Amino acid sequence: MDTKEKVPATVPKKAEKKSQKKWMRFRHKVVRNIAFVLLTPYTLWRYGIKIEKFKEKEDRPYFVLMNHTTPFDQFFVGISISGPIYYVATEDIFSNGFVSSLIRWLIAPIPIKKQAADITAIRNCMKVAKEGGTIAIAPEGNRTYSGKTEYMSPVIASLARRLKMPIALYRIEGGYGVQPRWSDVVRKGKMRAYVSKVIQPDEYAAMTDDELFAVIEKELFVHETEGLFKHKKRAEYLERAIYYCPECGFSSFHSGGDRMFCKKCGRFAYYGEDLAITGYVPYKNVSEWYDAQKDYVNSVDTRDHTETPVFCDIADVSEVIINKRKQKLRKNSIIELYGDRIVIDGDWVLPFSEVTAAAVLGRNKLNVYHDKHVYQFKGDKRFNALKYVNLCYRHKNILKGDSDGKFLGL
Repeated sequence: MDTKEKVPATVPKKAEKKSQKKWMRFRHKVVRNIAFVLLTPYTLWRYGIKIEKFKEKEDRPYFVLMNHTTPFDQFFVGISISGPIYYVATEDIFSNGFVSSLIRWLIAPIPIKKQAADITAIRNCMKVAKEGGTIAIAPEGNRTYSGKTEYMSPVIASLARRLKMPIALYRIEGGYGVQPRWSDVVRKGKMRAYVSKVIQPDEYAAMTDDELFAVIEKELFVHETEGLFKHKKRAEYLERAIYYCPECGFSSFHSGGDRMFCKKCGRFAYYGEDLAITGYVPYKNVSEWYDAQKDYVNSVDTRDHTETPVFCDIADVSEVIINKRKQKLRKNSIIELYGDRIVIDGDWVLPFSEVTAAAVLGRNKLNVYHDKHVYQFKGDKRFNALKYVNLCYRHKNILKGDSDGKFLGL
């Protein structure tokens, strides 16, 4: 991440006054304490999770780094660690009008642009650190689809060094089994959340960024393929994560109950309470299938898929007006995914060569960053946003001459 920026010779009085405005407010502590009382019983009941208190915190601020498995991860951290916490959050929650304004007033999260270098976010983190606030971020930037910790940018190590705060590495175990990113339901199973390691500033001062990042990566890495997690709808919406069939290649699926089938060849896969995949696919678990899917995409030359669409979906299209609102542009549009572009209703083209980034938000919303605009695609509950991100990054790797590049956006 390039952190260089041009600083104007003179700063307007309004900007200077704004820069002096404190991020931390007393009300954040009040809100945190009220939320703790009201949400702790619900969180423990909903997830059946064992949350361990972080007794070392005392009155010191920390830089909390956590792995990301469920939509409630921030509540687990808030229950473990005392005092208000300033979470780094994607711009999506800041673009919902009055609701976003209320969230900002109540807890003042730190906004960051998903899948993009964001100097403003770094500056805001440094501001909160100087004011003595605890900051929390998930270095993955994504919840895992497979049970295995997603890609982390090494830049997190240099950010930690700049903040000069003790680093608390927060592990969430069992979250994928209890609530996979692709699922709408919470299963009954064992979960644990706790601070696994603390790295003091004098410790990481003696490390290189690579060494520090290696420790962060090791402590936050989880790979969940075992356990017992019960629910009758345990395979429902697995097609949000899987779009590759070992028989057909690119394909579409339909799920329900404990199984999912390919719409092209009809082969079934069963998702067990023990997270095992059985049936007519050669994979032991979702993680193996997910890895095979990535390998398949990385074997494809996207330039061979420019004549006919690889996939076709129906979705609403909105423009995200950052820090303001979402403006609906089209409803029930036909979205065609080619190897090198996205086409909306046959008359609007978003070439991947011009797209700066693509990202999945939540379970299956798609954000596409084009020029100075952020477009959001929201399909039905079975919409797979992941395939758009993966093919976009595969094509961009090829254009860069990096046909062996493995990073597919997550």
